[in-house]
Amino acid sequence: MKKLLCVTIGLAVVGLATGCGTSSKDNAGTTTTQSTSAPVTTSSDPVETPTPVVTTPAGPLTAAQYQTSLTELDARLAPAIKALGTANNGDNLATAMTGLSQLLETEKSALEDVKPPAAAAAAHKALQARLQAASDNLSGTENDDAVSNAKCGGVVYTSQSLQRKLTADLASAVALLKKAGIRFGSTLPDLGPEPADQRPSNGDIIVRSGARGAGRLQVENGTDKDVAISVVTDGQPPSKPHVMMFVQAKKTATISRIGGKYHIYYKTGKDWNAKRRQFSSDCSFSKFDQGFGKNEGWKIGLKPSLLGNASTSNVDAF
Repeated sequence: MKKLLCVTIGLAVVGLATGCGTSSKDNAGTTTTQSTSAPVTTSSDPVETPTPVVTTPAGPLTAAQYQTSLTELDARLAPAIKALGTANNGDNLATAMTGLSQLLETEKSALEDVKPPAAAAAAHKALQARLQAASDNLSGTENDDAVSNAKCGGVVYTSQSLQRKLTADLASAVALLKKAGIRFGSTLPDLGPEPADQRPSNGDIIVRSGARGAGRLQVENGTDKDVAISVVTDGQPPSKPHVMMFVQAKKTATISRIGGKYHIYYKTGKDWNAKRRQFSSDCSFSKFDQGFGKNEGWKIGLKPSLLGNASTSNVDAF
């Protein structure tokens, strides 16, 4: 018998988307006197007025001096960039991002007092702007997102994405400096291009194990995210699915020959990692609260609905 099951999203049912001082007023009207035992002296000599010291702003650096300052900047950035690449968990990655972000902003501010040679003036201004942009991209919500992505897609993938973004953020300034004959960016990561897209085709079976039966499951993915559906036999953890199927956004696919009773887990996100069988960014993990019987046929609709008749719960990453 074929049954219809929908998921309510975003409303009643959880779905895919898932010291004190005194002021002058206080002392008003109060007069105080103070005596001192120090002798009072007078002199008929004229009072000398200090001569003002006139400071002349330092002129622009020579090309060699400016090159030295940016070489030193590269060296100061190196440890923080290395920490970003060697983080081994989400918390370490967040700490590295915060540290590098703060350092980039500090160095950007310090450059305001540096007077570059005329030929590098435009590049110097661009460098300040790009250091600030790179700092902003490592802080705030970006930091929170990176920690979340590290947990779902792997800290190495997330770290490498951040390193590529850092290099890209500073690339235009590096190019302008190079054009002016100044070298900068020797410590920036060079990880090559992003990995090729590994997105499976709609309906691809990622995993299949165990005995087969007469069960059937049709999945209609009405969301704008890809989904990996896991059919998990009773008593088994979601990390060991009986069947896992990939359903692309806005498409429908079917799993046939399901054996035994089972539960349905699903994960959504972007940037599928075939080796880890996980999404690498923007991920979420959920489970249908009800179980599914042996040799039954079901259709589930993963889409926003006010009339959904099945509840789901968020679960740990699998």
